[in-house]
Amino acid sequence: MYINITDSETGNNKGSSGQLVNYLEKENRAAPEEDHVKELWFNTENRKIMPQEARVRIDNNIAKLGRRDAKFFLVNISPSQKEIVFLKERFGAQVAEEKLKQYAVLVMDAYAHNFKRPGIQDSRDLLWYGKLERYRYYSFRDPEVEQGIVKAGERKTGEQMHIQIIVSRKDISNKIKLSPMNNSRGSNKKHSQRLGQFDRVSFKSSGELIFDQMFGFDRSLKDTMNYALTMKNGTAEQKREINLLDQLQSRLINSGTQGFPDTAKDIFQSQSSEPEQLTDGIGLSKTGLLNILSSPDPLMYENMEDQITGFKKKKKKKRRPPGT
Repeated sequence: MYINITDSETGNNKGSSGQLVNYLEKENRAAPEEDHVKELWFNTENRKIMPQEARVRIDNNIAKLGRRDAKFFLVNISPSQKEIVFLKERFGAQVAEEKLKQYAVLVMDAYAHNFKRPGIQDSRDLLWYGKLERYRYYSFRDPEVEQGIVKAGERKTGEQMHIQIIVSRKDISNKIKLSPMNNSRGSNKKHSQRLGQFDRVSFKSSGELIFDQMFGFDRSLKDTMNYALTMKNGTAEQKREINLLDQLQSRLINSGTQGFPDTAKDIFQSQSSEPEQLTDGIGLSKTGLLNILSSPDPLMYENMEDQITGFKKKKKKKRRPPGT
């Protein structure tokens, strides 16, 4: 699951949202030629919103914002092809689209909650409009276009269903400023709360958890966001730790062991990728992890619960007879 927050795909976000709204109507402009029903905008309460309403409401929700202030942000929710196929196989193509919209509402709930601001509890406290798109198109920046394999504007192959969301800088009451670009971590707690501190990594990671829990999607460790971030930006030691856990998960799954793979996945999806937390989180030292991976004995997996503290069963206390 790829979730990203940007200023805007076209132009900046310091003026009207009209240019962006118009850009996101591109599939509707082609709909009559392809015998498709036009896709309307949606939010928490409504699935049939006209683009004019989205533009006017966003553009008028700018009280006390200056000329150089951001007026809105674009949230891009892009499931992987594996996730899209999973949804379509489980629900069918048409229902899968509605399910993805329901998922987007929960993502915006997480977006609101991430600000940790009084009065901002869920997506109903935000002013936002989502648009489902079924295709993606090549741009001049794509290597395939640069190499002359395809032309800019051509559709990309494969499953490309995704959702674009325009969310106002101000809350739905037009009183509270909310910027997901603010990641203040200062010692002044009151100052951070007033600005609405936003943890983008936590927000994106929560999107994975919401999808997995909502649809029962079995995400492998390598498909988690924190795995990708660690492999891209982590130290050599962090990458080694993650590879060890990935190997352990694979061997446990192959041996039929249940439970630990999900625990390992939870560690990957946590907000920390510190090496000691990856191993300590399951009650297993790095040395113990290496010993398990190097063991040729498949039977040792049957006793995995004895080696991982998180899986130790609690012993029932014996009740003393009355009067003792």
